[in-house]
Amino acid sequence: MLNDLFSAAVKILAFCDQQGWQSCCIGGIAVQRWGEPRVTRDVGLSLLAGYGREQEFVDALLAEYRGRIADAGAFAFRHRVLLLATAEGVPLDISLGALPFEKLVIERASVYSFGAGLGLRTCSAEDLLVMKLFSARPLDLRDAEGIALRNRAELDWEYVEEQLTPLAEAKEDLGILELLARLRAS
Repeated sequence: MLNDLFSAAVKILAFCDQQGWQSCCIGGIAVQRWGEPRVTRDVGLSLLAGYGREQEFVDALLAEYRGRIADAGAFAFRHRVLLLATAEGVPLDISLGALPFEKLVIERASVYSFGAGLGLRTCSAEDLLVMKLFSARPLDLRDAEGIALRNRAELDWEYVEEQLTPLAEAKEDLGILELLARLRAS
């Protein structure tokens, strides 16, 4: 399963590169790099789509991959996430990025070797921490703890707070910033 997942990640990143699109792995694959490794069943990808050009990204991706749900395109336009699957059945969650933070995530991404010949572009530890705290689901909070624990000395905590603050304010959930403070202090 893990080999299928990494193979799917290599292929979707290569597809995006061939289109001239900016993208990077987020989610469970990035957690394998920066946090406490855990089982993940999908490839999470951030794709810089911007606003107004989503149709061309969605159409090209749906021509290459099958949708996992009925009317995956309409779902993507409503939720900015395109739910796809590879021919082998590996789920792909493609986030259609447009916000300044999402642009930064991709600009700050770097390639990490998960093994011989298996280099994948993933988001930074700081950006992954911001995403995990913003989502704030139980699994995301466990991931955030693992990222903080494993990378405490290297993390740019000021950057994390700078990026997370406007997101928390927009979500009207300043408790997210309290979670960040606790992670930083522990």
